[in-house]
Amino acid sequence: MLPDLSSLRIAASDLNGRMRGKRLPADFMRKVENGAVRMPLSVLNVDIWGADIDNNPLVFETGDRDGYMQPTGRGAVPMPWLSDDAYLMPATMLKEDQTPFEGDPRRALERVLERYAAKGWEVRAAAEMEFYLVDDSGETPVQVKNPRTGRPLVGANILSLAELDAFEPFFNSLYRACDMMDIPAQTAISEVGTGQFEIDINHREAMEAADNAWLFKTMVKGIARQHNMAATFMPKPFAGDAGTGLHVHFSVVDRAGNNVFDDGSEEGNDTLRHAVAGCLEAMRASTLVFAPHGPSYDRIVPGEHAPISVCWGYENRTAAIRIPAGPPAARRIEHRIAGGDTNIYLHLAAVLGAAIDGIERKATPPAPITGNAYESEHPELVTNWQDAIDLFETDPLIADIFHPRLIENLVMTKRQELRLLAEIPPEDHWMTYLETV
Repeated sequence: MLPDLSSLRIAASDLNGRMRGKRLPADFMRKVENGAVRMPLSVLNVDIWGADIDNNPLVFETGDRDGYMQPTGRGAVPMPWLSDDAYLMPATMLKEDQTPFEGDPRRALERVLERYAAKGWEVRAAAEMEFYLVDDSGETPVQVKNPRTGRPLVGANILSLAELDAFEPFFNSLYRACDMMDIPAQTAISEVGTGQFEIDINHREAMEAADNAWLFKTMVKGIARQHNMAATFMPKPFAGDAGTGLHVHFSVVDRAGNNVFDDGSEEGNDTLRHAVAGCLEAMRASTLVFAPHGPSYDRIVPGEHAPISVCWGYENRTAAIRIPAGPPAARRIEHRIAGGDTNIYLHLAAVLGAAIDGIERKATPPAPITGNAYESEHPELVTNWQDAIDLFETDPLIADIFHPRLIENLVMTKRQELRLLAEIPPEDHWMTYLETV
């Protein structure tokens, strides 16, 4: 039991990565820890606005059955943007019979990691979290003001210490919150966009890394509000400015702690190349995971600092997959496709599922590229939402990675969102996505 709680929340991730759950009295902690809190399974399959999906079999055909909210094992974490004694218990969903609910995005990642565990392997992952700070106090969001001068920021200020220092109170609060929540935040930088920043979260076991990224997004939004700003992971909050990405790095170690991609060389071994091949082969069909919303496709255009071609290279940031330089024992893969609006659980499931599939099939990748990927001829990602939904639904590689229940749920969700978003003027789309993604 945690002392002096004023409020307790329990939450699981829906398909859009939003927290869904309940606020409970502090004396419910034992009930929460025992996994006795119930919630309809359909809640993880609502749309971006929080509405039920039309004709969802989880709602009417089954009587909208409850499941159980099972704590993930992380324990309750503080929510310092609310108060000093508000806590959150991260959870996953179980069915009535205590088996996993396959529509839970966290379960999708768990299923993939089980394939690695069967080989005696553990995946370690890290995330680079890009976001914008914006001023949304008016009728539309605008560039955030410099706290020192009170004037809006103007133009890019890449890797500027002066820009970071101007937001020192915000970043001090952010790092304190990360320490309290046991999120291993590392480097902060100012990015390409006006008011855009990046925080690197240190590598951890892959599920813990996903949990860290999920919690981080909610935390950043809350801390920004404390400082009279909004934080957004929208992929393209300002036309003409840089998009927001979420890059993941991953490596795989065996039972002895050896990196299975390492052969002592700068290039890595065949296992690394098989993993790269799997990621490339599943990349187009996985576009819906990497770009899950209508505005996501504003980012997938040439020359916008976001990879759009299905290719890979060594130490090449124009490629979709980059093999960073460094000591051979730290050889890893960086997957650079996703926007900041991705659901990290589905994102890692798609990437790691594709990689293990490539390893198991001993797939062979094309030659690594050199130079500018935007000027090379390669297959491209799907560039519109409708086609991405259709391909995700039918592609056999996706069926090898994700459970049929999750594929069906995600496709139903995205088709409803596509239809309803078309009824909203484009200039008002930000109202839907500013803080929901």
